[in-house]
Amino acid sequence: MHLSVPTVSGTSKLHTRRRTRRMSASYEKTDGFNRRAFLKGSGAVAAAASLHQQASEVSAADSKEVVSGSKKITLNVNGEDVSVEVEPRTTLLEALRYQLDLTGAKPVSMDGSSGASTVLINGKPKMASTTLAIACRRKEITTVEGLGTDIPKAFVEADAQQCGFCTPGFVVAVSAFLNKNPDASNDEIRNGLNGNICRCGTYSNVIDAVTNVVKGG
Repeated sequence: MHLSVPTVSGTSKLHTRRRTRRMSASYEKTDGFNRRAFLKGSGAVAAAASLHQQASEVSAADSKEVVSGSKKITLNVNGEDVSVEVEPRTTLLEALRYQLDLTGAKPVSMDGSSGASTVLINGKPKMASTTLAIACRRKEITTVEGLGTDIPKAFVEADAQQCGFCTPGFVVAVSAFLNKNPDASNDEIRNGLNGNICRCGTYSNVIDAVTNVVKGG
């Protein structure tokens, strides 16, 4: 028995292709919505947004001051406006020590890990050795020389220093810490001062000194 396999004539194939094109056109354009145009429009919007963002970034970069060579700037140190001449790479520590003769902050570690160069900038403890002087314009800088005598006195009475090289950094750090934690406990004091290092090992005496300040001694 011979089985015949139905075949699709050339005319049927043509009709099939036409139907497919009509369905595709109907899918792309329904109720006035054109899919191809939408995709093109979306690409244009994305490209425009990208260009706008890049232009904004360039504009912001152009508005920033570019400094090269020496420049005279004004810093507010211990409540007074003072003039210093710095390069973009000059640290606040260098400006304080070598131009303003404020030598309390010490160059123990240039990465700031010792805490010996601690100063207050807008009331917050910062490392002068890792802070650029030019970045401190229009900010309030307080060094150990600008603090009161209560904390230094407590350090002396508790024998909380030996070589004394790290002491100014500790005094500034203690001042900032007690401004936020005037009734700090012994454990809080230990945690609050863990960013300062004493190579002579007077930590227990430092804790005693701060505890006495908290107690009003």
